[in-house]
Amino acid sequence: MGLRVVQWATGGVGVAAIRGIHEHPDLELVGCWVHSADKAGRDAGELAGIEPLGVAATNSIDDILALDADAVIYAPLMANPDEVAALLRSGKNVVTPVGWLYPSERSVAAVREAALAGNATLHGTGMAPGGISDKFPLLFSAFSTGVTFVRAEEFSDLRTYEAPDVLRHVMGFGEVPEKALTGPMQKMLDSGFIQAVKMVVDQMGFAADPKVRATQEVAVATAPIDSPLGVIEPGQVAGRKFHWEALVDDKAVVRVTVNWLMGEENLDPAWTLGAGQRYEMEVRGNPDITITVKGFHSEVGGVGPEHGIVGTAAHCVNSVPAVVAAESGILTMLDLPLISGKAAPGLR
Repeated sequence: MGLRVVQWATGGVGVAAIRGIHEHPDLELVGCWVHSADKAGRDAGELAGIEPLGVAATNSIDDILALDADAVIYAPLMANPDEVAALLRSGKNVVTPVGWLYPSERSVAAVREAALAGNATLHGTGMAPGGISDKFPLLFSAFSTGVTFVRAEEFSDLRTYEAPDVLRHVMGFGEVPEKALTGPMQKMLDSGFIQAVKMVVDQMGFAADPKVRATQEVAVATAPIDSPLGVIEPGQVAGRKFHWEALVDDKAVVRVTVNWLMGEENLDPAWTLGAGQRYEMEVRGNPDITITVKGFHSEVGGVGPEHGIVGTAAHCVNSVPAVVAAESGILTMLDLPLISGKAAPGLR
């Protein structure tokens, strides 16, 4: 029998995580929490679009707390620290893509106490942040000395993102610029990306200002643009950029940027993706290094889940054995050994 894992929430990441747990040789799905009552009682495999797994979903946190389980992959849209503390106090390790990537000591006192009380571990991970924005730039920086600048940047065409309510009401697409710029997206992104920047700063030893500078920009449509939320009309937001920078004497030494565009036509300013959808990581030093990563972005008009969502879930799933084996408390990616994927079932 493998490690016993619970999946918390069945959005895009949660569905991919259920599939990933099912494929992992060392893991077994034993529980599934869902937000909506209409999903409660349904088989988790059915919710994930695979064969039945004999695990009925529940919308009761008490049911999950009572389970004998080694770990929970906690993947709601927004984190609830009280839920996480309850899971940890019940003795369940928690792996999550929605927080605690590189938290300050002061911000996590209550959650840490719950982890120690339950002899459990909390680990934040993911894709960006949680990998591309922090872990992998640090990894590649080992091939350079005298580093002066580190950059991690996402270039994404959000016409592949089939979540119209999130695109409009959370991410601000299709809104007037003033509403998008004052909407919730900046605050939602800040926590994770600021932690990612601080991880790089601390690990590399930059004498940066402790305050990370966060800025954002918008582009508007100059003609109608078809999108997953419907037609974006001229004057409405059709592109967004977010930047997080660590500064030494007003000079950026670490920068993380997100570029989200609804295509590359009819935008003002005339932003483009350049070399297509990708992630880039750059280390300036001796020597300079630039790494381009493709494969985490689905093609516009394609079928199936967004590959970045699957990658986010996979990083969580593959981290479970190391997190379960680790000491209790709150551990970052700097505290764990090398995490890898596992061979497909027919190849092991």
